[in-house]
Amino acid sequence: MSNHVKHVSDVAFTPAVKALQGRMGSRSAYTRMENGAGWQSAITTELKSFIEAQVSIFLATANAEGQPYVQHRGGPAGFLRVLDEHTIAFADFAGNKQFISQGNLSENAKAQLFLIDYAQQQRVKIWGEATVIDNDPALLSTLMPTGYRARADRLMIFKVTAWDANCHQHIPIRYEAAYVNVEIERRDQRIRQLENDIRQLRSNQNHL
Repeated sequence: MSNHVKHVSDVAFTPAVKALQGRMGSRSAYTRMENGAGWQSAITTELKSFIEAQVSIFLATANAEGQPYVQHRGGPAGFLRVLDEHTIAFADFAGNKQFISQGNLSENAKAQLFLIDYAQQQRVKIWGEATVIDNDPALLSTLMPTGYRARADRLMIFKVTAWDANCHQHIPIRYEAAYVNVEIERRDQRIRQLENDIRQLRSNQNHL
């Protein structure tokens, strides 16, 4: 009888990976991680907030032969929706009609979402299985961001198997243009206010 204990992180830490960790000296640290808090399989409240705040994500799939493919998906904050603690969904906006991700998923449902917030230097990797659904207009309509100019004929359901929040090392700090524009406008408003204050002070001095 095997004494092997199944861990959530085994989705990524295969025997080959663990063997390499052993040779490179990191296996003991990851063994402690596995026996401690470890990776999680359910979406927490904090992770839900992080997921639904993203405007740019990456979806990784592989075909039946194992050939990998990574595709960018983007939209306004909230386009990525958490339906429950194990399910993420989003409208599949029309693109260049290559259908590589959809084709891969038709023969291999395993997939990964890679989320990165450059401003906060945070990244999250989510493993699971994805399904493309093209016959649920009611759910699709609820997933379409209000006022977003895009067309979607189908949606994607992502069932979470495991997730891990990486460290922030080597993530460059970058800000979304919308955030930068808001901060610039706030600065400009402050400058205008200070200029008005200076003019008022000079006017008061001239009347002394």
